[in-house]
Amino acid sequence: MKNERDEVERVDWLEAELADTLDEDYELELSEPALSEEIRKIYRKSHPPTIPRMDYFRTLLTLQSELIKLQDWVAYRKEKVVVIFEGRDAAGKGGVIKRITQRLNPRVVRVVALPAPSDREKTQWYFQRYVPHLPAGGEIVLFDRSWYNRSGVERVMGFATEDEVEQFFNDVPEFERMLVRSGIRLVKYWFSITDEEQQMRFLMRIHDPLKQWKLSPMDLQSRVRWEAYTKAKEETFARTNISEAPWFIVEANDKKRARLNCIDHLLRQIPYEDVPHEDISLPERIFNPDYERQVLPRELYVPSKY
Repeated sequence: MKNERDEVERVDWLEAELADTLDEDYELELSEPALSEEIRKIYRKSHPPTIPRMDYFRTLLTLQSELIKLQDWVAYRKEKVVVIFEGRDAAGKGGVIKRITQRLNPRVVRVVALPAPSDREKTQWYFQRYVPHLPAGGEIVLFDRSWYNRSGVERVMGFATEDEVEQFFNDVPEFERMLVRSGIRLVKYWFSITDEEQQMRFLMRIHDPLKQWKLSPMDLQSRVRWEAYTKAKEETFARTNISEAPWFIVEANDKKRARLNCIDHLLRQIPYEDVPHEDISLPERIFNPDYERQVLPRELYVPSKY
């Protein structure tokens, strides 16, 4: 009987969360009114039907509930997890990171997206600026791009010499083995999209004033140097796909499927399980009959405009 009641409560919770998430999705869609209708038509034409919206959100919420279990297990067991997200510009890395962190505790799960190195950092050991961001016990760190900048954008754009790139390839396998030996669970994802898909996503960003900030001169150059990035990616896989930390490729032309596939795969990489939780009950409010609430000046309040 208890199991049936728990299942009913879980379904009720899922429906409530589904309604909230649908509202968020509609808000995102409505935030693109300036996007060219012609671009929309081309985009729809070039994409086969994706997962139905309701099926997508039901699956996403189920996976996110499992991510909460993973988070609780990591915190309880003082585990250390690093997840690397790499891929071409506009491949969808940020979208999946957002869905992973959406319902998690930022004190346990944090995102690291480092800017270009400063002049001082350029003189440091290459991995030095990443090390301070590695997790302590009970933490999960998601790297939105990582030390693989050296074999990717830095190499292709000429910010690193061939000697520096070669040194990186020699060092990174042992660096990652050190991380694993220290107790860090390291998972590496590459989000893969086609040439045509990246072009379409860039066009959508160019025509959408709310997304133009995502485009940098470096992103635009990546279109010009598509083949150079491909060669850099292939060598990176060949020289850094080690048994202790293998690469996993996420096919990302379909954003919804990419998010679900990646989260599902990530959950399968870590042997998390349910952990003990203390029963929570709401304490009674203390009522003081002699207390009189002060009336605050109206100018302190945000205007009720809506």
